[in-house]
Amino acid sequence: MQERTIPVTDGSLHSRDKKLRSASRIEAGRRAAESGVQGCRKMDHKEVVIIGAGPAGLTAGYELSKHHVPATIVEADDTVGGLARTVNYKDYLFDIGGHRFFTRWDEVNRLWHEILGDAFVERNRLSRIYYRNRFFSYPLKPFNALSGLGWCESARILISYLRAQLKPFSPEDNLERWVSNRFGRRLYETFFKTYTEKVWGVPCAEIGSEWAAQRIKSLSLGTALQNAMFRTKTVQIKSLVERFHYPERGPGQMWETLAQRLSGNGCRVLLGSPVVRICHDGRKLNHIVVQGSKGMERHLGTHFISSMPIRDLINALEPAPPEGIQRAANSLHYRDFLIVSLIVNRKHVMSDNWIYIHDPAVGVGRIQNFKNWSPAMVPDPAKTCLGMEYFVTKNDKHWMRTDQELIELAKNELEYLGLARREEVEDGTVVRMPKAYPVYDNGWAESLRKIRNYLEDRLPNLQLVGRNGMHKYNNQDHSMMTAIYAARNILGASYDLWAVNTEPEYHEQKTEPELFRAGAPARHVEGLRWQAPSYSPPTIRKGLHGLPAAGDAD
Repeated sequence: MQERTIPVTDGSLHSRDKKLRSASRIEAGRRAAESGVQGCRKMDHKEVVIIGAGPAGLTAGYELSKHHVPATIVEADDTVGGLARTVNYKDYLFDIGGHRFFTRWDEVNRLWHEILGDAFVERNRLSRIYYRNRFFSYPLKPFNALSGLGWCESARILISYLRAQLKPFSPEDNLERWVSNRFGRRLYETFFKTYTEKVWGVPCAEIGSEWAAQRIKSLSLGTALQNAMFRTKTVQIKSLVERFHYPERGPGQMWETLAQRLSGNGCRVLLGSPVVRICHDGRKLNHIVVQGSKGMERHLGTHFISSMPIRDLINALEPAPPEGIQRAANSLHYRDFLIVSLIVNRKHVMSDNWIYIHDPAVGVGRIQNFKNWSPAMVPDPAKTCLGMEYFVTKNDKHWMRTDQELIELAKNELEYLGLARREEVEDGTVVRMPKAYPVYDNGWAESLRKIRNYLEDRLPNLQLVGRNGMHKYNNQDHSMMTAIYAARNILGASYDLWAVNTEPEYHEQKTEPELFRAGAPARHVEGLRWQAPSYSPPTIRKGLHGLPAAGDAD
């Protein structure tokens, strides 16, 4: 099939079926892009192709647009935002999982406010755990836990914790041991085991400890109790975030707004354009081929940024990489996700933003109450939209059920949990999301190491960003920072993207009263000047930072 070569400077936002921008805005985008190209030629001509229009891809495009570097963003789906999109069902808005906007990177925080302004609102957090027909506050509140579990069980938990401090498991090579060493075996079995195994679909003893180290980090039963019982204003005491920001109409509002802004600034965002081939000459990438609205399209570039799953990227390379690299890529696994959104004919169902379901009798793992994220998420204040979240593997029994079967399942489980009656649910819809979570199973680290070595050696003009792009459990803000650094590397910097999200503190902790560490030095690159983010800037690239030594995950 003949391929069309698409010029990078045609600034517009497309989908397969319709153009989302007017012709005048497209022309303005062209003029902006052409102006940007002329300015950029003064410091070496650059044309960037970005794969993926989620938070990482769009952020990379935004950073490049500030420095007048033309870019094309290609997205396989028909909407932007990736996992952070917002779905509209009969004017009921819901996330693909709840997405809080909280960050320790002040640069990311500024960017969010810059994009949405007054539409970026602050919300209170209320989340609880459902366990043995009771609700427990999360983060942990000791007196709430004591009254719910009873004094005898609480004493057993404390004894178990003390035993873990005196005689911890060694080696600490899986999630079960990692959590038990910090919370005690009994509390692990009470508040961690069931939910975590729902999320990942395998026993905790088969999950690498790296995931816990990345997500839970320095938290322990001791620090949680200290936080709950001894709240002070001293800088040494750390607390879990109790307030967060959120777009009025869901996270998709952030990324849709940014995509429209990029379109007007000469950065093309091509929707419904899955990557078919990624073509290279063994020394660098030359172009990618996508299935566009008018057939195969070739996009040339001097630099490439990818947030597509690493497994898919490797399998799209042409010529194909060595067999060992293909095996490494195909050994990487993902956990999939589906959400059943139910419209409940009741004004108030629960006060929480979300609840964690630790009951093994039901399949649902978490329930979102989108009305409590933002009142604008529901068109009728007398009704409630609940998101019943199921962590699945593609083609398993839940994934293969029909939408109506899943809606009936969710209604039954909602009633079983005592949150609403079946007959109160008047409508529902289902959204499936493949590859929602990269899995840290046995061997993943060594496979990723091989892939990274190959790509950095053979394709140095390709950078990986985001969650699936790096096969790394990055939050939204981590993904954005990898993208900002990737863009700045194209401008002449040398950041190690893999050092993002390796900071020692828990990703939700803050130090009171200061949230950020200020005073980071400014960096100068090719005549450009910016202030380095004040929180944990990655080191300059020196080897493979951020990965355990070979074999640590086995």
